[in-house]
Amino acid sequence: MLEVVALSALTTFLLGVGNGAAGEVGKNLTLSAGALVRRTLGRETPLPAAAEDRQALAGRLYARLGHDPQQADAWALLVESGQEQVTAASGGDMPPAPWAFTNRQKVLKQLMREATRPWEGRPRVALLSGPPGSGTTSVALRLAAGSRDRFPDGQYYLDLRDASGDSGPEPAAVLLRLLREMDVAPDQMPTTESGRERLYRRLTSGRKALVVIDHATSLAQVRGLVPATPDVFLLVVVSGPPLLLEAERVAVAPLSDRYAKKMVRKVAGPDVVARAHARLPGLLERCQGNAYALHAEARLLAETVAGSGAGTGAVGAPGPGPGLEPGLGLGLGPGAEAWRHHPMRGAAEQASLRLAPDALRLCRLTALGAWPSLSPELAAAAAGLDDEERAARMLADAADLHLLEPLPGTRYRFRPEVRRQLADAAASEYGAQECTDAVVRVLDALLNRVLHAAHAALPQSWRTEPAPDLPYASRDETDGVAVLAVEVANVVRAVTVAEEHRRITTALRLARALWPLQLKAGYWDEVLPALRVAARCADEHRADRRMAGALHFQLAHCLGELGRWEQASRAAQAAVTCERAAEHPRGEASSVELLGLLNLNRWLYEEAHERFIEADHIYRRITPDQEGAADLPRALALAERHQGRALRGLGRLDESRRRLESAVDFFAGRGGLAAEAYNQARALTDLAETLHDLGDDTAALTRITEAEALLTPAAAPHLRYLAGLRRRCEAAAGQ
Repeated sequence: MLEVVALSALTTFLLGVGNGAAGEVGKNLTLSAGALVRRTLGRETPLPAAAEDRQALAGRLYARLGHDPQQADAWALLVESGQEQVTAASGGDMPPAPWAFTNRQKVLKQLMREATRPWEGRPRVALLSGPPGSGTTSVALRLAAGSRDRFPDGQYYLDLRDASGDSGPEPAAVLLRLLREMDVAPDQMPTTESGRERLYRRLTSGRKALVVIDHATSLAQVRGLVPATPDVFLLVVVSGPPLLLEAERVAVAPLSDRYAKKMVRKVAGPDVVARAHARLPGLLERCQGNAYALHAEARLLAETVAGSGAGTGAVGAPGPGPGLEPGLGLGLGPGAEAWRHHPMRGAAEQASLRLAPDALRLCRLTALGAWPSLSPELAAAAAGLDDEERAARMLADAADLHLLEPLPGTRYRFRPEVRRQLADAAASEYGAQECTDAVVRVLDALLNRVLHAAHAALPQSWRTEPAPDLPYASRDETDGVAVLAVEVANVVRAVTVAEEHRRITTALRLARALWPLQLKAGYWDEVLPALRVAARCADEHRADRRMAGALHFQLAHCLGELGRWEQASRAAQAAVTCERAAEHPRGEASSVELLGLLNLNRWLYEEAHERFIEADHIYRRITPDQEGAADLPRALALAERHQGRALRGLGRLDESRRRLESAVDFFAGRGGLAAEAYNQARALTDLAETLHDLGDDTAALTRITEAEALLTPAAAPHLRYLAGLRRRCEAAAGQ
């Protein structure tokens, strides 16, 4: 069957191994490939990291297969089983274009020229930039709305504003989010940046698609998205100075007075503008062509005229706000500078003064933490309120004035410039202590929320804290994970904020509460920044060694899942050191076991086996009266399973079979527990792989059938893998 395993197919397969699908199934395929590499070459060969090294490995394997038909057959079956097709990208979900869009025809023509010019091998990329509030997002959305026929295969939009820091998400996380927009299933999502980029290019090859990346903050975020196919147009939108991206640069300039008037008429209505005609010149001068400021001023103009007839007072000025002179922000007093240099901030200040005093205080205090999203609960905490319903009404009032943008699920977010204006006003009006107290209240409320959620998500796990006594309850495991998923960006931000406010214990506990999210939901990219900060804090501030060990363990697990092997190994070794210093054998053994798993996934089978044996010995030091004694039999069974997997990679197949049979028997003896049924199915899958390598495909097929019977439809990826393993065994048995 050598003709089936073309060198190109073998190379493609090895390029995907370890960079391909996430989760247990992806790891099984990687381990099977590693074991077959060892048998083919006759020696342990670590998994290469670089693409050129994997290509070289494919060449060495291909040369051997020409002299070994049996191994050629095995490779043909493995490559075929690993060629799972990723679902084609969907059409995307572009937000609607703004209704009050005005006079950007020149900019749109520039963009369309780039999208439709002759290909000539030059990527179609445009960089759209302008000051905050200038309307860059509106231009991008209007372009998409007017060019659906041009891009029938998909229009994809990412807004990077909801990241937890000013620098935005890492490049790998941007690719992850874009692939999610393309409806790539979680079990088909590559774990590494290079794997995601390859999948992105596969899914866009030959397609006519528009990709919009809004509020990009670095060249690295978009470099991997530059298209290599003629009909994909990448539009990068920057709020502020342009990036150094090789692209058609298109600037969004301030609106001229003519078109600024047109926007005001659209928003406020022609009757309102006619009745307040004398006020228009001052309004235009203040806004300086800034689209956000014009929109906000037009809404205030409409409210003022409607409420007072054709009165002659200043636009939108119901009277001085607390502590402010009359005319502030109108070019008449101290606030003139806000308008002259920051029309968007001036408009935000003007709008905020129309809030009731308690709502204004809530918005200002809530703006202090730069939280990626706001809920009534967090806003109430910032303001020191006990009434979340009242806080929800205040947030809705602020959204009506365009101080907040609504998000799904009764949540909101600030535009960055608006948030800065409100935060600056809070510091000026309330003083440092009250502002600090507001931030600390949010940290405490968020910590209480996520500790409850983490405990609900993993109620039996020793890696999660008990639920606090303070009220807040997640209903069940599903709800707990859902709460953590909603709050993850806030938690990541909160870890940094807590460090800045010298609340180190809070920072560490927040990060530790993310464990169920990375374990059960695969939110590795999302939690990684928080874990990096928390692990560093734990070391710098000499935190409790058990806490430090737990955080280094989480960091190592996260890095390992993302294929960052060297970093993961260093973090895991740090976890071992911390747990050993804390005299915590369960934590030490678990961390040593993680080191073994990291080596296993890199095809370092000898070292992996040594770590699993070491972990087994540490587990056995736990005495009946020590913490973790009740979980010891299960931990030893899992360690035995891992030993069996490593022994398979070493070619010690009879020993592997005995270890895996013992693990299967243990989990089978704990029937009725869903988690143990899944562990039994995983051990049965490993056993079937070993039996297949031994040539006992009849026994392997029996074990596959047993594993399939234990899995529910929710384990679809595992069932698909077993189907592929079944085909390999049936083909081998029929030869």
